[in-house]
Amino acid sequence: MTVDMLARGLEAFLRRAWADAHAQLSAADQHTTLEPEDLDRLAIAAYLIGKDTESVDAWARAHQLFLNRNQLPRAARCAFWLAFALLNRGDRTRGGAWVTRARRLLADGRVDCVEQGYLLLPLALQSIAAGDIAGAHATFCEAAEIGHRFGDPDLMAFAHHGQGRTLIRMGQAREGVTLLDEAMVAIEAHDVSPLVVGAVYCGVIEGCLEICDLRRAQEWTAALTDWCESQPDLVPFRGQCLVRRAEILQLHGAWAEALDTAQRACDQFLGGTGHPAGGAAFYQRAEIYRLRGEFATAEEAYREASRWGKTSAPGLAQLRLAQGQVRAAEAAIRRAVDEAQSRATRSRLLPAHVEIMLAANDPAAARASANELATIAADLDVPLMHAIAAQSQGAILLAAGDARAALASLRGAWTIWQDIEAPYEAARVRLLIGLCCQALEDRDAAEMEFDAARWVFQQLDARPDLARAESLSRALRGKTATGLTTRETQVLRLVAAGKTNRAIADQLCISERTVERHLSNIFAKLDLSSRSAATAYAYEHQLV
Repeated sequence: MTVDMLARGLEAFLRRAWADAHAQLSAADQHTTLEPEDLDRLAIAAYLIGKDTESVDAWARAHQLFLNRNQLPRAARCAFWLAFALLNRGDRTRGGAWVTRARRLLADGRVDCVEQGYLLLPLALQSIAAGDIAGAHATFCEAAEIGHRFGDPDLMAFAHHGQGRTLIRMGQAREGVTLLDEAMVAIEAHDVSPLVVGAVYCGVIEGCLEICDLRRAQEWTAALTDWCESQPDLVPFRGQCLVRRAEILQLHGAWAEALDTAQRACDQFLGGTGHPAGGAAFYQRAEIYRLRGEFATAEEAYREASRWGKTSAPGLAQLRLAQGQVRAAEAAIRRAVDEAQSRATRSRLLPAHVEIMLAANDPAAARASANELATIAADLDVPLMHAIAAQSQGAILLAAGDARAALASLRGAWTIWQDIEAPYEAARVRLLIGLCCQALEDRDAAEMEFDAARWVFQQLDARPDLARAESLSRALRGKTATGLTTRETQVLRLVAAGKTNRAIADQLCISERTVERHLSNIFAKLDLSSRSAATAYAYEHQLV
């Protein structure tokens, strides 16, 4: 009977029916002491169906049996996978202890075996955590050499992935992506075991998103989705797959589907996998709720993401800006940018920093961030970063009163957003283009841009942006009989009330340069030459 259960368990394991394999091997384990090789298979099956505690226990037992037989490399291999399972669920203390134990078994490098390469991987990750990216890269290279020497596809896939990620962080994105692709080719050739496949898929997608290579991220996310769907019992990696899919759906404007996907990712993580990436799932939900104007629900989702260890920046700062809490938004985004060290993190924060600094009337800080984005875009040379950089530069130029130059940058950004099928971002750019046209006195073009943006926001149910688009359209149509726009009339009233340019800028949440531009327009339209003449005009026409 035990022999039959073992046979069925092995057969299920080979066809990757993980739940069946776990059931049969567990049943056999109840009747007899399994061989260490079968315990290793039981541990893998348990891990892949989300039974982390059982997998750790099985690997620990297999480790001890191999140790009793003096098969030190095999014992070390089990210790590595045990550490892998612990570290993946955030248990760094126990995971690190098992890595140390395995290294000592192999006499700290004096036993020549492929397991020495596996044990280099946690050391490389420690170097990354300590900020030593070059050291981590060197360690991954050493692991790759061992993998090649022993012909171990799992170790080579792990190491190539690590080499690629560290090269990206060292500013060598092109070389890094080549190594990521090499790791993925091995996976698609079915040379790599399931434990490694899922981990490398998730890591490669994350690396692509770090450099905003949306095309690659989409392709590998689709491949990961297919891989997960081919193994219905699979639990690890499914949550991460859903998070990445939700991010891409959101970018492409499928917000309802993105929210549903993010919710399923949250449910997956809440189901007991305990993966740190659970925070990303809640953050993704928060982002969609924020864009839809469901601010209270968004704030609670940001808090839940924080409980899972995910930083709330820049989303919570953008939420505060949407709520009109400019100072709170400014404080949050300044702190986040000041703390950010890696280029990947900064490129995620800087677009929000530009927008919030302009709202907070700090054009110098906004300009510095826009310039940094331009540098990052030039280095990475991917469409998404070029769009972000051009949009930020256009917003800076518009705030500085150079609408004509801003228009050129913004039209470039809009073209890229259209090409990568990002309707929300494209619509936000059209609002800025409309403001440029308005500043250049082309009212018809401005109204068409506002109307086009309004239509997209309505389709997406982006309520805060829809309200802004409608407000801009009403303001454009609501020119006074004097020929002044609504904003110009506001400025004129404040001038008549004795306000300085700085005070007007603070009250209207615009820059002093913008106030000066409005005054110049007022003087030209009304044929006035001084503030006192403007004040007199305002009283004469009962504008005060």
